[in-house]
Amino acid sequence: MKNLASSLSKKNKFLILGCGFSGSFFAKTIRQLGYTALTSSRSENKDPNSFVFDSENGIVPDEKIFSGITHVLSCIPPDKNGEDPVLKSLKSKLQNLSPEWVGYLSTTGVYGNTEGDWVTEIDQTNPCQKRSHNRLNCEKKWVESGLPVQIFRLPGIYGPGRSTFEAIRNQKIRVISKKDQVFSRIHVADITNAIIYLLQNKNYLKFHQIINIADDEPCSQIEVIQYCYDLLGLKMPKPILFEEAKKELSPMAQSFWLENRRVSNKLLCKTLGYKLIYKNYKLGLKNCFLNS
Repeated sequence: MKNLASSLSKKNKFLILGCGFSGSFFAKTIRQLGYTALTSSRSENKDPNSFVFDSENGIVPDEKIFSGITHVLSCIPPDKNGEDPVLKSLKSKLQNLSPEWVGYLSTTGVYGNTEGDWVTEIDQTNPCQKRSHNRLNCEKKWVESGLPVQIFRLPGIYGPGRSTFEAIRNQKIRVISKKDQVFSRIHVADITNAIIYLLQNKNYLKFHQIINIADDEPCSQIEVIQYCYDLLGLKMPKPILFEEAKKELSPMAQSFWLENRRVSNKLLCKTLGYKLIYKNYKLGLKNCFLNS
Protein backbone atom coordinates (compact mmCIF):
# COMPACT_ATOMS: atom_id res chain seq x y z
CA MET A 1 0.00 0.00 0.00
CA LYS A 2 1.34 3.42 -0.89
CA ASN A 3 1.71 6.13 1.74
CA LEU A 4 -1.47 7.93 2.62
CA ALA A 5 -1.81 11.05 0.49
CA SER A 6 -2.99 14.51 1.49
CA SER A 7 -6.61 13.38 1.88
CA LEU A 8 -5.54 11.93 5.25
CA SER A 9 -3.10 13.34 7.79
CA LYS A 10 -1.64 12.05 11.02
CA LYS A 11 -4.08 14.35 12.84
CA ASN A 12 -6.95 12.15 11.71
CA LYS A 13 -8.52 9.97 14.38
CA PHE A 14 -10.72 6.95 13.67
CA LEU A 15 -13.72 5.68 15.65
CA ILE A 16 -14.54 2.07 14.78
CA LEU A 17 -17.88 0.82 16.02
CA GLY A 18 -18.13 -2.95 16.06
CA CYS A 19 -14.85 -4.83 16.19
CA GLY A 20 -15.73 -8.19 14.76
CA PHE A 21 -13.70 -9.78 11.99
CA SER A 22 -13.76 -6.84 9.54
CA GLY A 23 -13.67 -4.04 12.11
CA SER A 24 -10.72 -5.56 13.98
CA PHE A 25 -8.75 -6.00 10.77
CA PHE A 26 -9.39 -2.38 9.79
CA ALA A 27 -8.37 -1.12 13.25
CA LYS A 28 -5.16 -3.16 13.25
CA THR A 29 -4.19 -1.94 9.78
CA ILE A 30 -4.93 1.74 10.36
CA ARG A 31 -2.93 1.64 13.60
CA GLN A 32 0.01 0.04 11.79
CA LEU A 33 -0.07 3.04 9.45
CA GLY A 34 0.38 5.34 12.43
CA TYR A 35 -3.19 6.51 13.00
CA THR A 36 -5.14 6.55 16.23
CA ALA A 37 -8.12 4.18 16.17
CA LEU A 38 -10.59 3.83 19.03
CA THR A 39 -12.65 0.65 18.95
CA SER A 40 -15.90 -0.35 20.61
CA SER A 41 -16.48 -3.53 22.59
CA ARG A 42 -19.56 -4.91 24.28
CA SER A 43 -17.60 -5.44 27.52
CA GLU A 44 -14.53 -4.10 29.31
CA ASN A 45 -11.12 -5.25 28.09
CA LYS A 46 -7.46 -4.33 28.60
CA ASP A 47 -7.05 -2.42 25.34
CA PRO A 48 -6.49 1.26 26.29
CA ASN A 49 -7.93 2.30 22.92
CA SER A 50 -11.16 0.37 23.45
CA PHE A 51 -14.41 1.59 24.98
CA VAL A 52 -17.68 -0.10 25.88
CA PHE A 53 -20.71 0.36 23.64
CA ASP A 54 -23.77 -1.83 24.15
CA SER A 55 -26.92 -0.15 22.87
CA GLU A 56 -29.08 -3.10 23.86
CA ASN A 57 -28.28 -2.48 27.52
CA GLY A 58 -28.11 1.29 27.24
CA ILE A 59 -24.33 1.53 27.63
CA VAL A 60 -22.99 4.37 25.49
CA PRO A 61 -19.48 5.87 25.41
CA ASP A 62 -18.57 8.97 27.37
CA GLU A 63 -18.43 12.29 25.51
CA LYS A 64 -14.63 12.41 25.81
CA ILE A 65 -14.37 9.35 23.52
CA PHE A 66 -15.56 11.50 20.62
CA SER A 67 -12.96 14.23 21.13
CA GLY A 68 -10.93 14.78 17.97
CA ILE A 69 -12.64 12.04 15.94
CA THR A 70 -12.53 12.78 12.20
CA HIS A 71 -13.48 9.42 10.66
CA VAL A 72 -16.10 6.88 11.76
CA LEU A 73 -16.55 3.30 10.54
CA SER A 74 -19.65 1.39 11.64
CA CYS A 75 -19.50 -2.39 11.34
CA ILE A 76 -22.45 -3.17 13.63
CA PRO A 77 -25.40 -5.07 12.12
CA PRO A 78 -29.06 -4.24 12.77
CA ASP A 79 -30.35 -5.22 16.20
CA LYS A 80 -33.09 -7.78 16.87
CA ASN A 81 -35.71 -5.14 16.05
CA GLY A 82 -34.09 -4.32 12.72
CA GLU A 83 -32.81 -0.94 13.90
CA ASP A 84 -29.29 0.39 13.58
CA PRO A 85 -27.73 0.39 17.08
CA VAL A 86 -25.33 3.21 16.26
CA LEU A 87 -27.94 5.59 14.88
CA LYS A 88 -30.39 4.68 17.62
CA SER A 89 -27.93 5.57 20.39
CA LEU A 90 -25.29 7.84 18.91
CA LYS A 91 -26.78 9.74 15.96
CA SER A 92 -26.94 13.12 17.68
CA LYS A 93 -23.41 12.71 19.06
CA LEU A 94 -22.08 11.92 15.59
CA GLN A 95 -23.98 14.83 14.05
CA ASN A 96 -22.53 17.20 16.65
CA LEU A 97 -19.10 15.75 15.93
CA SER A 98 -19.30 16.76 12.23
CA PRO A 99 -16.86 14.05 11.05
CA GLU A 100 -15.11 14.33 7.70
CA TRP A 101 -16.25 10.85 6.69
CA VAL A 102 -18.47 8.01 7.91
CA GLY A 103 -18.32 4.46 6.53
CA TYR A 104 -21.02 1.83 6.94
CA LEU A 105 -20.44 -1.86 6.19
CA SER A 106 -23.57 -3.36 4.63
CA THR A 107 -24.29 -6.48 2.58
CA THR A 108 -24.84 -7.42 -1.06
CA GLY A 109 -27.84 -9.34 0.26
CA VAL A 110 -29.84 -6.17 -0.39
CA TYR A 111 -29.79 -7.06 -4.11
CA GLY A 112 -31.65 -10.32 -3.50
CA ASN A 113 -31.70 -13.21 -5.95
CA THR A 114 -30.75 -12.49 -9.58
CA GLU A 115 -30.51 -16.13 -10.73
CA GLY A 116 -26.78 -15.71 -11.22
CA ASP A 117 -26.87 -12.38 -13.10
CA TRP A 118 -24.45 -9.57 -12.28
CA VAL A 119 -25.50 -6.75 -9.98
CA THR A 120 -24.08 -3.22 -9.80
CA GLU A 121 -24.64 -0.32 -7.46
CA ILE A 122 -27.27 1.21 -9.75
CA ASP A 123 -29.39 -1.95 -9.91
CA GLN A 124 -32.68 -2.11 -8.06
CA THR A 125 -32.45 -3.55 -4.57
CA ASN A 126 -34.74 -6.50 -3.91
CA PRO A 127 -33.85 -8.19 -0.62
CA CYS A 128 -35.30 -11.66 -0.05
CA GLN A 129 -34.31 -12.24 3.56
CA LYS A 130 -35.50 -10.33 6.60
CA ARG A 131 -31.91 -9.61 7.64
CA SER A 132 -31.25 -8.04 4.22
CA HIS A 133 -34.44 -5.95 4.46
CA ASN A 134 -33.17 -4.70 7.80
CA ARG A 135 -29.80 -3.85 6.28
CA LEU A 136 -31.41 -1.89 3.47
CA ASN A 137 -33.54 0.04 5.97
CA CYS A 138 -30.40 0.85 7.97
CA GLU A 139 -28.65 2.03 4.80
CA LYS A 140 -31.54 4.42 4.19
CA LYS A 141 -31.38 5.69 7.78
CA TRP A 142 -27.66 6.40 7.40
CA VAL A 143 -28.29 8.32 4.18
CA GLU A 144 -31.08 10.29 5.85
CA SER A 145 -28.87 11.12 8.86
CA GLY A 146 -27.17 13.97 7.02
CA LEU A 147 -23.76 12.54 7.91
CA PRO A 148 -21.13 12.23 5.12
CA VAL A 149 -21.71 8.48 4.84
CA GLN A 150 -20.29 6.04 2.33
CA ILE A 151 -21.91 2.60 2.22
CA PHE A 152 -19.91 -0.51 1.36
CA ARG A 153 -21.88 -3.55 0.24
CA LEU A 154 -20.00 -6.74 1.02
CA PRO A 155 -20.52 -10.37 -0.10
CA GLY A 156 -19.15 -13.39 1.81
CA ILE A 157 -16.16 -12.28 3.90
CA TYR A 158 -13.20 -14.57 4.57
CA GLY A 159 -9.59 -14.33 5.67
CA PRO A 160 -7.01 -16.00 7.92
CA GLY A 161 -8.84 -17.70 10.78
CA ARG A 162 -12.21 -17.46 9.06
CA SER A 163 -12.32 -19.56 5.93
CA THR A 164 -13.23 -22.99 4.58
CA PHE A 165 -10.02 -24.37 6.09
CA GLU A 166 -11.42 -23.98 9.62
CA ALA A 167 -14.59 -25.86 8.67
CA ILE A 168 -12.55 -28.70 7.17
CA ARG A 169 -10.17 -28.95 10.14
CA ASN A 170 -13.05 -28.83 12.63
CA GLN A 171 -14.92 -31.45 10.60
CA LYS A 172 -17.88 -29.11 10.18
CA ILE A 173 -17.69 -28.88 6.42
CA ARG A 174 -20.77 -29.61 4.29
CA VAL A 175 -19.93 -30.34 0.68
CA ILE A 176 -23.14 -29.31 -1.05
CA SER A 177 -23.74 -29.08 -4.77
CA LYS A 178 -26.42 -26.93 -6.40
CA LYS A 179 -26.53 -26.59 -10.17
CA ASP A 180 -25.50 -23.18 -11.55
CA GLN A 181 -25.24 -21.67 -8.04
CA VAL A 182 -22.54 -19.03 -7.58
CA PHE A 183 -21.41 -16.82 -4.72
CA SER A 184 -19.31 -13.67 -4.61
CA ARG A 185 -16.77 -13.20 -1.85
CA ILE A 186 -14.09 -10.81 -0.60
CA HIS A 187 -10.93 -11.19 1.46
CA VAL A 188 -10.99 -9.09 4.63
CA ALA A 189 -7.72 -7.40 3.64
CA ASP A 190 -9.34 -6.03 0.49
CA ILE A 191 -12.20 -4.52 2.49
CA THR A 192 -9.74 -2.58 4.62
CA ASN A 193 -7.39 -1.65 1.79
CA ALA A 194 -10.20 -0.56 -0.53
CA ILE A 195 -11.59 1.77 2.14
CA ILE A 196 -8.15 3.22 2.90
CA TYR A 197 -7.50 3.67 -0.83
CA LEU A 198 -10.74 5.64 -1.20
CA LEU A 199 -9.91 7.77 1.84
CA GLN A 200 -6.36 8.52 0.75
CA ASN A 201 -7.62 9.61 -2.66
CA LYS A 202 -10.82 11.28 -1.46
CA ASN A 203 -9.73 14.67 -2.75
CA TYR A 204 -9.16 13.31 -6.26
CA LEU A 205 -11.91 10.75 -6.83
CA LYS A 206 -15.58 11.40 -7.55
CA PHE A 207 -17.61 10.54 -4.46
CA HIS A 208 -19.91 7.52 -4.72
CA GLN A 209 -22.22 6.91 -1.78
CA ILE A 210 -22.65 3.18 -2.41
CA ILE A 211 -19.79 0.89 -3.45
CA ASN A 212 -19.60 -2.89 -3.85
CA ILE A 213 -16.39 -4.48 -2.57
CA ALA A 214 -16.08 -7.94 -4.14
CA ASP A 215 -13.38 -9.91 -5.95
CA ASP A 216 -13.24 -10.57 -9.68
CA GLU A 217 -14.43 -14.17 -9.79
CA PRO A 218 -17.75 -15.30 -8.36
CA CYS A 219 -17.83 -19.10 -8.32
CA SER A 220 -19.55 -22.12 -6.84
CA GLN A 221 -18.95 -23.19 -3.27
CA ILE A 222 -17.78 -26.59 -4.55
CA GLU A 223 -14.86 -24.96 -6.37
CA VAL A 224 -13.75 -23.21 -3.19
CA ILE A 225 -14.02 -26.36 -1.08
CA GLN A 226 -12.18 -28.47 -3.66
CA TYR A 227 -9.33 -25.96 -3.79
CA CYS A 228 -8.99 -26.02 0.01
CA TYR A 229 -8.84 -29.79 0.06
CA ASP A 230 -6.20 -29.70 -2.69
CA LEU A 231 -4.04 -27.27 -0.68
CA LEU A 232 -4.38 -29.51 2.38
CA GLY A 233 -3.49 -32.59 0.34
CA LEU A 234 -6.75 -34.28 1.26
CA LYS A 235 -9.53 -35.89 -0.74
CA MET A 236 -12.80 -33.99 -0.81
CA PRO A 237 -15.86 -36.00 0.29
CA LYS A 238 -18.50 -36.77 -2.29
CA PRO A 239 -20.83 -33.77 -2.69
CA ILE A 240 -24.45 -33.95 -1.54
CA LEU A 241 -27.15 -32.43 -3.71
CA PHE A 242 -28.76 -29.36 -2.15
CA GLU A 243 -32.27 -30.83 -2.37
CA GLU A 244 -31.11 -33.70 -0.21
CA ALA A 245 -28.87 -31.67 2.11
CA LYS A 246 -31.42 -28.96 2.90
CA LYS A 247 -33.42 -31.38 5.06
CA GLU A 248 -30.62 -31.14 7.63
CA LEU A 249 -29.78 -27.47 7.19
CA SER A 250 -30.99 -24.78 9.57
CA PRO A 251 -33.30 -22.10 8.14
CA MET A 252 -30.36 -19.67 8.26
CA ALA A 253 -28.08 -22.06 6.35
CA GLN A 254 -30.80 -22.76 3.79
CA SER A 255 -31.31 -19.04 3.19
CA PHE A 256 -27.78 -18.61 1.85
CA TRP A 257 -28.54 -21.11 -0.90
CA LEU A 258 -31.74 -19.37 -1.96
CA GLU A 259 -29.89 -16.40 -3.47
CA ASN A 260 -27.74 -16.63 -6.57
CA ARG A 261 -25.92 -13.55 -7.88
CA ARG A 262 -22.64 -12.22 -9.20
CA VAL A 263 -21.51 -8.94 -7.62
CA SER A 264 -19.76 -6.47 -9.91
CA ASN A 265 -16.72 -4.53 -8.67
CA LYS A 266 -16.36 -2.38 -11.79
CA LEU A 267 -17.13 0.87 -9.98
CA LEU A 268 -14.45 0.21 -7.36
CA CYS A 269 -11.79 -1.35 -9.57
CA LYS A 270 -12.34 0.18 -13.02
CA THR A 271 -13.88 3.60 -12.37
CA LEU A 272 -12.15 4.38 -9.06
CA GLY A 273 -8.95 2.47 -9.77
CA TYR A 274 -8.57 0.21 -6.74
CA LYS A 275 -6.32 -2.80 -7.37
CA LEU A 276 -7.40 -5.91 -5.52
CA ILE A 277 -4.81 -7.72 -3.41
CA TYR A 278 -6.67 -11.01 -3.87
CA LYS A 279 -8.44 -10.97 -7.24
CA ASN A 280 -9.94 -14.41 -6.81
CA TYR A 281 -10.60 -17.10 -4.22
CA LYS A 282 -7.43 -19.04 -5.10
CA LEU A 283 -5.13 -16.13 -4.26
CA GLY A 284 -7.12 -15.32 -1.13
CA LEU A 285 -7.29 -18.88 0.13
CA LYS A 286 -3.60 -19.41 -0.47
CA ASN A 287 -3.02 -16.46 1.87
CA CYS A 288 -5.32 -18.07 4.46
CA PHE A 289 -3.51 -21.41 4.07
CA LEU A 290 -0.08 -19.85 4.58
CA ASN A 291 -1.28 -17.90 7.62
CA SER A 292 -3.29 -20.62 9.34
